[in-house]
Amino acid sequence: MNHVMVVDLGYGDAGKGTVVDWLCASRPVHTVVRFNGGAQAAHNVVLRDGRHHTFAQFGSGTFRPEVRTHLSRHVVVDPLALAAEADHLTAVGVPDALDRLTVDGEALLATPYHRAANRAREIARGADRHGSCGLGVGEAVAYGLAHPDEAPRVADCAHPAVLRRRLTALRDRLTAELGPLDAPPVEDCLPAYAAFADRVAIVDRAHLAGVLRAGTCVFEGAQGVLLDEWHGFHPYTTWSTTTFANAEALLAEAGLAGTAQRLGVLRVTTTRHGPGPLVTEDPALPFADPRNPTNPWQGRFRFGHFDAVAHRYALAAAGGVDGLALTHLDLAGPALRICRRYDTVDRLTPGPAGDLDRQAALTARLLRARPLLDEAPTDWPAAVAAELGTPVLLTSHGPTAEDKVPALTAAVSAPR
Repeated sequence: MNHVMVVDLGYGDAGKGTVVDWLCASRPVHTVVRFNGGAQAAHNVVLRDGRHHTFAQFGSGTFRPEVRTHLSRHVVVDPLALAAEADHLTAVGVPDALDRLTVDGEALLATPYHRAANRAREIARGADRHGSCGLGVGEAVAYGLAHPDEAPRVADCAHPAVLRRRLTALRDRLTAELGPLDAPPVEDCLPAYAAFADRVAIVDRAHLAGVLRAGTCVFEGAQGVLLDEWHGFHPYTTWSTTTFANAEALLAEAGLAGTAQRLGVLRVTTTRHGPGPLVTEDPALPFADPRNPTNPWQGRFRFGHFDAVAHRYALAAAGGVDGLALTHLDLAGPALRICRRYDTVDRLTPGPAGDLDRQAALTARLLRARPLLDEAPTDWPAAVAAELGTPVLLTSHGPTAEDKVPALTAAVSAPR
């Protein structure tokens, strides 16, 4: 099978959703497999007829008939947000999204208690906010690490007594730590989780192996490598492994290690939502992104010139790619320049996973760095390929699948 793994090589928001939609439109795809993150993902897909959906938990191929979604155990699942997302998909002409969904029962649940605790912690940071999305995903991961045998999981939704006990313990622990939470009583939550269990196919981890042998799958990552929990610029990171690692592990469990194409996605502008390093940031750039507005949790959406230094680092941290998808080329113009080096450094080197002190020191270094900018290249795909030592296999000049141009179609669709 010609499986493809899609990962963002920036700070997120590079266009993974529209690339996944193009992949699902350009070949038969059985399932989109989500392998990290949770309901904080915001992958925008626009169809030629103007319909638009921001995919959070459903795979970004869901507009395409018959394409299924599988939420692996590495996804933090929010059933309440999932129901709202399914309602919007129905409103834009996709009434069967839940029928095409499977969810691994081992996946952690994100609950109203996680969300309330997440927001309380972020507010308490004041001016030192990390830029959280405020949806409780990281809080759910942290609680799962601290209480692995008691953390609420998807499979618990089919067992109300178990879920009641675990939600009560979760609420009580977080309340004892943070004070009263802005969240509903446990009894008010249980019916929604029971309805989720009745409506959605909850499966075990063995299910995915059959899916991977049934047809081509696209593994859709969330966020970006520069936000990775271990290799991102701490503390402005996510509680998620944003590299290919989870997808590769799922393939290996199915006996299919090394069989999937590794596709990295980059904007022609380097952007980030919220605080943290963005060395090439330039408020004078004449850009705006209506799909990424300022919000009270992440803050404003920031634009910078193309940062080859940061993206080379992301490539190294991710273990390399087979090719790149370069998006937002419709924004390329004389105002947009390219950064090949900083005033203090030409290259950043990833360290061992888990050394957060090292990552924090790297963050401090980047916050002091200044970009050395070169003029806009006449051929952006060629320049990006040369700087990163990786071919550009797909270019995107607008939001729809029809705005995508494959540079080397065979290379995109063939495994390594």
